[in-house]
Amino acid sequence: MNVRSWTVLVGATLALWLSTAEARRITRDSVPGRPVGLDPYRAGVLMDAESGAVLFEKGAHRPGPPASMTKLMLMLIVAERVRDGSLRWDDPVPTSAWASKIGGSQVYLKHGEVFPLSEMMQAIVIHSANDAAVAVAEAVAGSSEAFVDLMNQRAQALGMRDTVYRSVHGLPPGKGQQADISSAHDLAIVAREVVRFPEMMRWAGTKEAPFRNGTMTLTNTNRLVRETSWVDGLKTGYYHEAGFGVTATAKRDGLRLVAVIMGAPDKRECFTEAARLLNKGFAEYRAYLAVKEGEPIANDVAVAGGKPRFVRVVAGGNVSVLTKRDEKRNLTVELALSGDVRAPLKPNDRIGEVVVKEGGIVVGRVPALAADAAERQTSLWERLF
Repeated sequence: MNVRSWTVLVGATLALWLSTAEARRITRDSVPGRPVGLDPYRAGVLMDAESGAVLFEKGAHRPGPPASMTKLMLMLIVAERVRDGSLRWDDPVPTSAWASKIGGSQVYLKHGEVFPLSEMMQAIVIHSANDAAVAVAEAVAGSSEAFVDLMNQRAQALGMRDTVYRSVHGLPPGKGQQADISSAHDLAIVAREVVRFPEMMRWAGTKEAPFRNGTMTLTNTNRLVRETSWVDGLKTGYYHEAGFGVTATAKRDGLRLVAVIMGAPDKRECFTEAARLLNKGFAEYRAYLAVKEGEPIANDVAVAGGKPRFVRVVAGGNVSVLTKRDEKRNLTVELALSGDVRAPLKPNDRIGEVVVKEGGIVVGRVPALAADAAERQTSLWERLF
């Protein structure tokens, strides 16, 4: 080979290497290790947990199998029933023969084994135990099928239009069965509800916990919970056709965000992308506290027939307004009474609402509570007779 041929060969090789390197740089999106041309995930959403505002979306309503993130709805229904009093955390939950045979992630429940509802739920929330999910569903609704009906009813009530549940656990469908279907947007909706329950958040944020008298350790399936100090939930999911998924949540300075990733081909990048979305949200947005719980709203609300004749009114909760960090808001706070305020009154009696508006549009509201007691003022006739 002469010098001229050698020069042409080297030049062509160098050009090919540079073009390949450029392709790698473009397709990786600054995340090292991603194969050329491989999308980091199929669908994703970043949502404000308080208002439900969508801060980022990619294929947000694209339907796909949520895998074990299906259990978010089971978590919500159980938490709501405990709140309403129809379930108790110490209720015994037996293991049926069918529940003991469920595969995938499990805590190896034996037929006839009984655990309190709280321990079964820890196995579900922390360890994503499929056998515990079936046992709880059967205990609550009588059968898995009946519990699936409850899940679909609750999904409809929440406006989850992309979701159809067909199991309580999210495992791949068997022969003749159909997969659970949901979307990143719908998973964020149910996550918004779950984060309102302290028990679920305590378990979702637990790295490890003992089970069966310490003979087994429940390990959280969420790497962001295990490996960071700021992500405190919520649920993961995976099987081959579904890809890797996570519904992650975190709170900073009063702002709670929910990030959902679905259909990631790589487990590490699934968690990396969820963390990136959360960090992006916290960098660009803040929670502006327009009304603080217990804050005085009015000092002279008249009480019909009351003694004293006027009472103070305070806010019955916080109103946080999602705000871009470089944005100024023009908010007004109004007291809207439910009607005439009449005696007798006790402290914390609800007498109306505290309404926060911007440009005439309501952006938040909380109960308005009486801060003082007011006795009923009797007439002279009543005092005499």
